[in-house]
Amino acid sequence: MRRATITRKTAETDITVTLDLDGTGTYDNQTGVGFFDHMLDQLARHALIDITVRCDGDLHIDDHHTVEDVGIAIGQALTQAMGDKRGIRRYGSCLLPMDDALVRAALDLSGRPWLAWEVQMTAPQIKTFDTELVREFFQALSTHGGITLHVDGLRGVNSHHIAEAAFKAVARALRDALEVDPRKADAVPSTKGTL
Repeated sequence: MRRATITRKTAETDITVTLDLDGTGTYDNQTGVGFFDHMLDQLARHALIDITVRCDGDLHIDDHHTVEDVGIAIGQALTQAMGDKRGIRRYGSCLLPMDDALVRAALDLSGRPWLAWEVQMTAPQIKTFDTELVREFFQALSTHGGITLHVDGLRGVNSHHIAEAAFKAVARALRDALEVDPRKADAVPSTKGTL
């Protein structure tokens, strides 16, 4: 049962995240930030992870705490749902085109967080959403999910396309890495015997 529910409550946000790593990509994400919900929907759909997010955040200040703290909670839920990581493929990568944008993501579910982010947005905002928050989400996800994550924006003109391509590329890489390897379904994918 590769499922988890995480509840995180601070003075800035009140969040509940539920994940099913063996889902079909269904989603029900309500953070109060429309563009971010759209990105979380893409993450679920393309990773084939069922994701439900409820977040009540201090949006009267800005979107930052909501986006970062949801990244923290999803990372924690991923860690919990993976358990000892027995049977996972561990590594995943994707080269994802979306119209003018081309984004490459590669990751390792190693337990060793690292984010290498080489993505340049072409506009500071998408409607009212600060584009710098895309990196903040992935930093939180990487740190709290124990993910070595490299994301490279190879080209792009439209910031919406660049951001969405980044979410989809990471999602497809996660899908590959989280899949159970039928040849080693009973083993942790490391010569150390643990991740």
